[in-house]
Amino acid sequence: MEIDVQLAVAPTPLAALWLARAGGDAICLDLPATRAALTSVPLTALELEPSLARRIEGFGLRRVGDLLALPRASLGARLGKPFLVDLARAMGEVADPQVFFVFPERFEQGLELPAPVATAPVLLFAARRLVAALAGWLAARNATVGEIEWLIDHGHGAVTALPLVFSAPVHQAARIERVLKEQLDALALSAPVLALRLCVRGIEQRDARSQALFDGAGQKHEALADLMDRLVARLGPQAVQGLVCHADYRPELASRTGAGKPAAAPLLPPRPLWLVDPPEALREVRGRPQRGGALSLLAGPERIESGWWDGGDARRDYFVAIDGAGRWLWIFRDPRPPGGWFLHGWFA
Repeated sequence: MEIDVQLAVAPTPLAALWLARAGGDAICLDLPATRAALTSVPLTALELEPSLARRIEGFGLRRVGDLLALPRASLGARLGKPFLVDLARAMGEVADPQVFFVFPERFEQGLELPAPVATAPVLLFAARRLVAALAGWLAARNATVGEIEWLIDHGHGAVTALPLVFSAPVHQAARIERVLKEQLDALALSAPVLALRLCVRGIEQRDARSQALFDGAGQKHEALADLMDRLVARLGPQAVQGLVCHADYRPELASRTGAGKPAAAPLLPPRPLWLVDPPEALREVRGRPQRGGALSLLAGPERIESGWWDGGDARRDYFVAIDGAGRWLWIFRDPRPPGGWFLHGWFA
């Protein structure tokens, strides 16, 4: 597709528009030069309302110079005050404030396809244009998005909704395209597609915190989120589960599987990622816990006492220990009869 561009320069926006429509690449750096250039501009370049254009043509006027040669008072009486004001704006005689560009608060953009598409994976080529537009919109707003929705239009009111939910907020076009590709590869169309529409319902501000400079922590986090999104798109949301914090001091109940907004994690001493379920009972020799030999206690005790209200009463004194092989363990002692030591987790 070819697009013709015509440029013009003038001190006033309306004069520059009229000169550009007339062609000729006019460059006017002051008002006298603008007035001189406008005299030869045909009135068709003003794109007046048809009724007004016919009236002016009936007067035998053909160019802007013909209008400027007439007394303004009689011209306004015959053609109306709005036209007279436009003429004064073009001449720089009155102020011509322009409306500031207001960035859209929501993103919703559509695209008609040049021909019906019968297979979903082919839609990715056209969808890239909308994804690129979304990425630019997010960059301008310094924002991220956690969920978007594709509307696949089959015509005659038939629309297929294809939501994309991301495991972490996203703003990169490449990551959105990869997740979309997985969804389209598995999508069976009910009818050929005539158009696409991309909608964003809500955004979040991008995290302003600096990422690590050398160890690639930010890149690793994005790569993990990208992998999670692609697995969910390929296997389904029930096949991929994550962990979210839950407000409970008992370690075995402090996290849950699934998605959703996590509870705020309390400020606690270090916790192991690998918990033993159920806790493994340890031998005790002269009051010291044993596991392949005596364990050395490095830190503790930390008392956790909770759950009396739900029947899962727990009262434990936790310690960080190390065994003979140098492995770090998380163990606790139950102070209630019959007591004893238990292994509850492993540190990496």
